[in-house]
Amino acid sequence: MSSMRTWFYDADKSYEENFDKGPFGLFADGVVLDHRGAAQTTLLGQRLFLPFGIPAGPLINGKFVKAALDKGFDLAVYATVRTRARACAPWPNIVAVEVDGDLPAEPGGATLLTGRGYGRPAAVANSFHVPSCAPDFWQQDLADAVGHAQPGQVVIGSFQGSVTEDGNLKAYIGDFVTAAKLVAETGAKVLEANLSCPSPGSALLLCHDRELARRTIEEIKNETGDTPLVVKIPYFADREDLGALVATLAPLVQGISAVNTIQARIVDRSGAPAWPGEGRTTGGVGGAPIKWAGLEMTRRLTELRDHCGSSYAVIGVGGVCTRDDYQDYRAAGADAVMSASGAIWNPLLAQECAGAGINCGM
Repeated sequence: MSSMRTWFYDADKSYEENFDKGPFGLFADGVVLDHRGAAQTTLLGQRLFLPFGIPAGPLINGKFVKAALDKGFDLAVYATVRTRARACAPWPNIVAVEVDGDLPAEPGGATLLTGRGYGRPAAVANSFHVPSCAPDFWQQDLADAVGHAQPGQVVIGSFQGSVTEDGNLKAYIGDFVTAAKLVAETGAKVLEANLSCPSPGSALLLCHDRELARRTIEEIKNETGDTPLVVKIPYFADREDLGALVATLAPLVQGISAVNTIQARIVDRSGAPAWPGEGRTTGGVGGAPIKWAGLEMTRRLTELRDHCGSSYAVIGVGGVCTRDDYQDYRAAGADAVMSASGAIWNPLLAQECAGAGINCGM
């Protein structure tokens, strides 16, 4: 693989190795892109050169965020943090998967084989379990990354609450609020609450428990005030469920980001789980096979916004691997677009999406 296609997050290395020694490839070359002209786009009250970036996940610390900004990803989401340290699931954390066409969002998840190599367009599955450093590290690290952004660029701070052993709902909401407060203290101009995380005492994700999601977001907004808040959600197969969630949250939030990944059972060629350890039979699939889901959610969220007379921004995510994918999302109504798997594989993706709008400098 040439340096042009060296992943900035090395799937052959552990999370800890990536955290300490990364990013890699072109993200490590020190070259900074100079934008031409003035920022022309406004998103969530912030001016942007290009409404394109990298969502929560791949940018695991400030070094990765700064490198993404330097390479023209004008929206950079600092990977989801918590109020206390949480270790990453054991290596491997990213595997190639074999998918023929679109990956359906089946109840219980499809079963996919690990791939023989990483091809183009990207099709990968991940299993990290949302690791986080303690706030005494990530607050300063995030603040440094926020300060690195040029005019026309925005660093978003992603966060989530952690479930307590006894499943106490009040403690869970309180932890979410504390995480939001700690992120806001870093100077991040936009916050992102991960609603794709577990809901206490049930098998539901938080976004599928509308009343708990509403209470959580209300208390976060009471704490963080006017700082724009985005909520991150997965694919919704049920249109009525999505409509009900949007109706509940639209008065409270300034943006909705979708989709996260699509869950699938990942096995090796012997039929054994691809990842070691308990609770890792499934993983989140990203890349080209889920583009259909991201586009569908973008269209639905845009339609719901118009129907409700709301003003939240729609951030389209899922399967963005080429400039054409970016343009497809914009045509579908996305106010901004983000790429995880595609950006990891191609660190020049933002430059390709921007065309001639940026040049190289030091």
